[in-house]
Amino acid sequence: MTEIPNSAATTREALEAAQLYVGDADIEIHSFESPLGSLAVAVAVSSEKSTQNEDSAAIVPVNGDCLVLAVADGVGGLPTGRKASNTAGEKIREALRDVEDEDARVRTAILDGIEAANRALLEMGTGTATTLTVADIRDNQIRTYHVGDSAAWLVGQRGVIKLQTTPHSPVGFAVEAGLIDENEALNHEELHEISNVVGSNDMRIEIGPRFPIAARDTVLLASDGLFDNVLQDEIIEIIRKGPVAEAVETLWDLARRRMLGEDDSKPSKPDDFSAILFRPVGH
Repeated sequence: MTEIPNSAATTREALEAAQLYVGDADIEIHSFESPLGSLAVAVAVSSEKSTQNEDSAAIVPVNGDCLVLAVADGVGGLPTGRKASNTAGEKIREALRDVEDEDARVRTAILDGIEAANRALLEMGTGTATTLTVADIRDNQIRTYHVGDSAAWLVGQRGVIKLQTTPHSPVGFAVEAGLIDENEALNHEELHEISNVVGSNDMRIEIGPRFPIAARDTVLLASDGLFDNVLQDEIIEIIRKGPVAEAVETLWDLARRRMLGEDDSKPSKPDDFSAILFRPVGH
């Protein structure tokens, strides 16, 4: 368990220590205690591939009053997907460095970081791209920013999804509109078609409103390696209570077993996996 320092004077050191680009090993799981609450992160490479993990996850403490979380998934099949997801995290960290903890400035820094990542990927000229979901947490509130189909949820202790980003994909929009259900989506032939990525001339950043985080709520950010293998109700039941460190391990273990096809009646989509969980301090 790692503690994130609770002092504005140590913000720079905290940024260096707590920023995570995980995924060099087959599986990496870390847990943290911050002034705002408990965090846990897991990133794992798919057992079905020989290439590097294309997922990245980041925890960036702006100071003792604000945390920024991010998950990025380099677009599969495109060149340097790992570089793309890491670049997204790096640019957000750079933009947040030395930012004062004011809502407007944090929001602007995150948007600047995403735009900088988009420019950097376009300048590579290789067609590389990544999905990205970001959440900033301060004053018992959350705001989300996302591009693509990595997603952010806010789940209450009783299992109610209070906040859920919509994947930028034909299937994601169809589910949101009620045209297809979860099971149909997981078996849809266009499941992995994405309509919005970082690394595109027409990238669009979807920004959510500030939303309250109640006692015992849980924040989840994850890539499609989770959502394509574990059903919504299963995810909710795992994360809504108990230590977040145990919950993130359980999510990965279930996703891994599904990817291996241990249950023919459940979805099985081998892929890289990344997830971050956060729960407010004292709950």
